[in-house]
Amino acid sequence: MAFESLAEKLQGAFNQLRGKGKLNEKDVKDAMREVKLALLEADVNFKVVKDFINTLTERAIGESVLQSLTPGQQVIKLVNEELTNLMGKTQSKIDFGSKPPTVILMAGLQGAGKTTTCGKLGSILKKQGKRPLLVACDVYRPAAIQQLKVVGEKVDVPVFEQGNEKSPVDIAKAGLAHAIHFNNDVVIIDTAGRLHIDENLMQELIQIKDAVTPNEILLVLDSMTGQDAVNVAEHFNSQLEISGVILTKLDGDTRGGAALSVRAVTGKPIKYACIGEKLTDIEEFYPDRMASRILGMGDVLSLIEKAQENFDEEKAKKLEKKMKNQSFDLEDFLDQLEQIQNMGPIGDLLGMLPGMNSKAMKGVEVNDKDLVRTKAIIQSMTPKERQTPDIINGSRKKRIATGCGVHVSEVNRLLKQFEQTKKMMKQFGGMEKKMKRGGGFKFPFF
Repeated sequence: MAFESLAEKLQGAFNQLRGKGKLNEKDVKDAMREVKLALLEADVNFKVVKDFINTLTERAIGESVLQSLTPGQQVIKLVNEELTNLMGKTQSKIDFGSKPPTVILMAGLQGAGKTTTCGKLGSILKKQGKRPLLVACDVYRPAAIQQLKVVGEKVDVPVFEQGNEKSPVDIAKAGLAHAIHFNNDVVIIDTAGRLHIDENLMQELIQIKDAVTPNEILLVLDSMTGQDAVNVAEHFNSQLEISGVILTKLDGDTRGGAALSVRAVTGKPIKYACIGEKLTDIEEFYPDRMASRILGMGDVLSLIEKAQENFDEEKAKKLEKKMKNQSFDLEDFLDQLEQIQNMGPIGDLLGMLPGMNSKAMKGVEVNDKDLVRTKAIIQSMTPKERQTPDIINGSRKKRIATGCGVHVSEVNRLLKQFEQTKKMMKQFGGMEKKMKRGGGFKFPFF
């Protein structure tokens, strides 16, 4: 889960406030000291932390909080608001020009994941009904052009390239002309990076900017680098005047310094966050939702959106009918597992539920390998066995276990889980009938 360490420390600081019926100024300042340490440990810019704590303390020791019947909750509410303000208040969208194509210039240092992010951005924009084109302008890094072509093929987005003989400026102009000719309404230009910022890199980016007049200049930052990412953003912004930021690697052990500092330091919004290695692991950045995640309040809206993205309406109707007729089988079970798997890591999904912070999940075993193993067991069955699991006897179980490399006990466990799922669905079916008699309730499908 993103910001796991920071989230745990902040929630620990607030726990001591929740249990108190009344707060005094000392209680608030003690809690703010813990919040300050947590932010500094997360590698948030020192000036940003100082301003954040001063503003928060001033609001938290106000009469409305100290005299409140639930002062602890009021302080957490204020922290939520201030974290949201720190990251930009509202979501910042791509500025699509009035006349296509919209040109997006991607910049960043080598190793930040810029080329892969070009593919991810192309993928999410294509889902939104756009017709993106990727343009390969990194003529220096070995295999950079081939990497972009591979990424483009995987997300089914075309790539324009002219090898590494021509200048990046000429390639960018030719790519834009190609997009106009073939009706691509978004052009995403992958530029060269360096291990560090230098004059040659900046001059080349400025020349490309002058040649194609981009609607957006998005800086790709590796959020794992923390405060260094903010320093990089300052340099790029001073030279290029970037319009926004895409944070990569915003998962795992990310401390959060970049996400919580970059908007305050540069004044530029975070537009997207890459939250995994898959080419679909990119999401629009919502400051309010991210603040809620950090404070353990969950992010139900993002969870719903993920479900809708992977929701097949036709399959849902068929499944609802099967559930009503009590004909739900292992083929359907497998299909549901695949839809869940497409939504992302199970731990991340659970982390979007209110109250499911790292502390609450310590006793919960969340392992995506279990889901993969379950799929393998079902896929080792014959179509007839999936449709009628009752016929699976001892010898069949042994064959299935051997086929997917697991112990027979794991096959037994899966079959038991499936039976429990069927019983639960039968209970839902009974509830639906009762509710319908009481007034037109439609069976809910999740």
